[in-house]
Amino acid sequence: MTEKTDNQRALGRVLRSSTASFTAGCRTLEDDLPVFGALVQAERRDGAAVYGLIYDVRVDDDPFVRQLIAAGDLSEEYVQDQRQRRQVPVEVNVLVVGGRDRSGQVYQYLPPQPPATLSWVTLCQPDQVRQFGQRLDFLRTVLDAADAPADELAAASLRQVAAATGSPGDSGPARRYLEAAGRELARLLSREPARLNGILQRMRP
Repeated sequence: MTEKTDNQRALGRVLRSSTASFTAGCRTLEDDLPVFGALVQAERRDGAAVYGLIYDVRVDDDPFVRQLIAAGDLSEEYVQDQRQRRQVPVEVNVLVVGGRDRSGQVYQYLPPQPPATLSWVTLCQPDQVRQFGQRLDFLRTVLDAADAPADELAAASLRQVAAATGSPGDSGPARRYLEAAGRELARLLSREPARLNGILQRMRP
């Protein structure tokens, strides 16, 4: 992935955006693809940022790969060489779940404006993930998402916040976080026990 000058790990830049979601374009090696459920931020010039969760990663059509496939009889060594050395075009779709205002205050509701085209999109650092995950208001936005695999995304995002919180011991902070998240999910999905159970099963580290 691209490295920004401030040492934040950059995915790429915003291709298109709306109030509820945005898409980032990047060129990355296959072994370093973005992670489903990861928290990212689209930066603004004024110091504010839009936060979102990766819900889809698509490797775009590559004419050169089509030619290779059509040629046939590719050795495994050649395939691995292409995967390691060539950059492949990737689109990353992100569900907006909150943001950070110019004062540094983090919130978990849709921001007043979507990120601008060509804004940097960076992976949030563990301390940013922990700060964002302190509240669980974002779960309602995720569960109501129409264009994302909501249940899988909720579980994946909670696992990643828990991982940033601490080691997954029986009584550690990660375990306590997941238990608190489970209680909040039980409240939100009190009338959907089957759906709740499915998410709880997927939340296990």
